[in-house]
Amino acid sequence: MTLPILECTDLSKTFAGPTRLFRRNPQVTAVDRISLQVMPGETLAIVGESGSGKSTLGRLLLRLLAPSQGEVFYQGEEITKASGERLNQLRRELQIIFQDPFASLNPRMTVERIVGEPLWLHESLSGRQRQEKVIDLLQTVGLPAAWARRYPHEFSGGQRQRIGIARALASGPKLLLGDEPVSALDVSVQAQVVNLLESLKQQFGLTMIVVAHGLGVIRHMSDRVAVMYLGQIIELATVDEIFDTPLHPYTQALIASAPRLQPGAARTLPVLQGDLPNPASPPSGCRFHTRCPHVRDECRQFEPVQQIIAGGRRIACHRWQEINRDRSVIIVTPPSAAFLQRRALFEQAVKQQSLTPSGEVTP
Repeated sequence: MTLPILECTDLSKTFAGPTRLFRRNPQVTAVDRISLQVMPGETLAIVGESGSGKSTLGRLLLRLLAPSQGEVFYQGEEITKASGERLNQLRRELQIIFQDPFASLNPRMTVERIVGEPLWLHESLSGRQRQEKVIDLLQTVGLPAAWARRYPHEFSGGQRQRIGIARALASGPKLLLGDEPVSALDVSVQAQVVNLLESLKQQFGLTMIVVAHGLGVIRHMSDRVAVMYLGQIIELATVDEIFDTPLHPYTQALIASAPRLQPGAARTLPVLQGDLPNPASPPSGCRFHTRCPHVRDECRQFEPVQQIIAGGRRIACHRWQEINRDRSVIIVTPPSAAFLQRRALFEQAVKQQSLTPSGEVTP
């Protein structure tokens, strides 16, 4: 049985918000009790709206941020409290490609120094050896060796991102996190960078995590997709399952909101309405209920428990079976005790308040 290369359990991260804005609750929970596994050699995509917590989750997995709660494991070793020399070693094996190629490169350093810095930190190489390695890395990402002595301002956005990729590869990582690696680039350049990442993954045997809100990008480079909403993973499945048979109403709305190749074509799924709630004061019950077209009293009162269905697919929704009744999805694991307890509490509350399923009070 293959063990995950990276794993987290009950991972949470809370930030202190400005007291002036959040007087009643100055704490903002960006990531809330997430458990996740990343398997060797796969590409896992983390998607969601801006503010859903996906970039924070990525940084927690790489130990660029310390979690407020929970544990992170790398190749079976807990690295939640790693420090000193061990953390430096992790920096070598777990690398990141930042979103903004204009802000992530030091404008005062040449490309040779930028790409060569990880080699200087982690490798015992002579100046000549380091220079040769930098040239090799530049050619690997499709840049001429002669550009090594240029500065970042002399390059386009796509070329700068290639420099950032070369820098990430310099230390010989085993896992690469792309934090929206193409969202700041022109559409004409995005496909080139995506194809480059795919090629590098095969060439170096990398495991990849891709944080993105553009669904078109992840469709062609991901094996599994984790959908985040307000700090929680609400659905996790293979990329084909997510795009062909999305089960959660939020996932369905994300798919429906993607640009259409044929203008005016009828949409088969509802388009998402409303804005993301305030993360400093998330809604009770299911966090998506304020925007969900299928909301019921149960959704407003009780937080859904993640259920595991066929093939290891995970979903957190009270009504996913009812919503997708026409799809042949069968639960292969029984509901958890917590789920059954919440269901019983809800039914008891409905009985005591004499409520109908629609939420109207009976006479």
